[in-house]
Amino acid sequence: MHASALRPSMPVRPRFASRHFLLAGFGGLLLLMLVAGVSALLVLRQVRSSDTQERRLYLRRSTALDLVRTGIYQSAIVMRAYLLAPDSEQAGFQLKLWRQARSATDQGMSECAMVLDPADGPQMRDLRSQVEDYWRVLDFLTTIAEKDRRALGGEYLNREVVRRRSRALDLVDRIDQMNARQMAAGDAQLNRTYDRLRLWMMGLIGLTIAAGIGLAVFTIQRVLELENELTRRYEENERARGELKELSARLVSAQEEERRAISRELHDEVGQSLSALLMEAGNAAARVPAESAEVRRHVDSIRKLAEASVNVIRNMTLLLRPSMLDDFGLAPALEWQAREVSKRTGLRVQVAAEESVGDLPDTLKTCIYRVVQEALHNCARHSQARTVKVVVEQEPSKIVLTVEDDGRGFDARRVRGLGLVGMEERVNHLGGVFQIRSQPGSGTRIAVELPLAS
Repeated sequence: MHASALRPSMPVRPRFASRHFLLAGFGGLLLLMLVAGVSALLVLRQVRSSDTQERRLYLRRSTALDLVRTGIYQSAIVMRAYLLAPDSEQAGFQLKLWRQARSATDQGMSECAMVLDPADGPQMRDLRSQVEDYWRVLDFLTTIAEKDRRALGGEYLNREVVRRRSRALDLVDRIDQMNARQMAAGDAQLNRTYDRLRLWMMGLIGLTIAAGIGLAVFTIQRVLELENELTRRYEENERARGELKELSARLVSAQEEERRAISRELHDEVGQSLSALLMEAGNAAARVPAESAEVRRHVDSIRKLAEASVNVIRNMTLLLRPSMLDDFGLAPALEWQAREVSKRTGLRVQVAAEESVGDLPDTLKTCIYRVVQEALHNCARHSQARTVKVVVEQEPSKIVLTVEDDGRGFDARRVRGLGLVGMEERVNHLGGVFQIRSQPGSGTRIAVELPLAS
């Protein structure tokens, strides 16, 4: 196995160029949107102001021209009434009305001259000249003697006043038409401004859309690259995890093989040698004369040491790899383990195992035996329990193991020692399920499910 396979995967580092490009791109996009919005608001404000001003001028010109037109009409009507007045009092009243109409007309002329375009100055001067000539004709009518007013005034009114009035009104109409043309020109200018605004906004929107599409394409491409990188890293982690599991399983298997080999060597070599030493010590003790008490005492001491060493070696071989697990099966090995723990610690260990579990594969038997061994060791050291119950049941598709004690318990969500981790790794390697349920003051229950091969 290569060392690189077990090396932890490095975190994916973003590229600074991509980050800067994205920041600049999104910043530029937001700036374009801001410029487009501010430009649109400014142009709309300008257009609205121009439109309002143009319409206000048009209304002032129209009002002034209407005032001039009304004054000209009204002055002719009032002058006719003046000429036909039956007495001087009525004539004076009509003359007063005429002066008021003339004053209102002159005021309308002044207002019209103020708001007209400078290009319309000649037309306005002609209108002023025609109106002044019209006023002179009407002034002449006021100078006719009262006795000749009806006869001469009516003829003069019909001949001169009507002609000059028509000419003046014709000029007013032409100026009104120019006013309408100016309004139309203002509307055309407004439409051109709107068209420029539309083109400007379309350009900005198109540029913004293009920038957005470019950023979206780059972002999607970068996200796909990061996703591929993360997928590759995830696959590397999964491979490393699988290799670590395989290595752990190999280590467990090598450990079991090494324990089996050491147990066999201790039993076959050291155990046999100590047994031979024990036999030779017995033979030597039988040949010692009765009067040699000191020699006999030394030979007995050697024989006792040999017996103790044989017992120690036997216990060591059974702890490393009990031969009964290979010779007699799982149930006898578990019962022997329970008896040994009971003798050493005083725990009452009950084992309930079905006879059919003796036909299990070696890997399953070893796993169950080691889980029970570690669980009993933990109970003896930490749980302060009095009774431990071990149950092994075989179902059609799985083996179920439970180890339950009546000890003080612990918080299984926070406490996780190496022994529990080792048990769980053994079970997971064989495709099983490892569960532990414990709470402070309520004991501990370990449940293991191992699948059977079909």
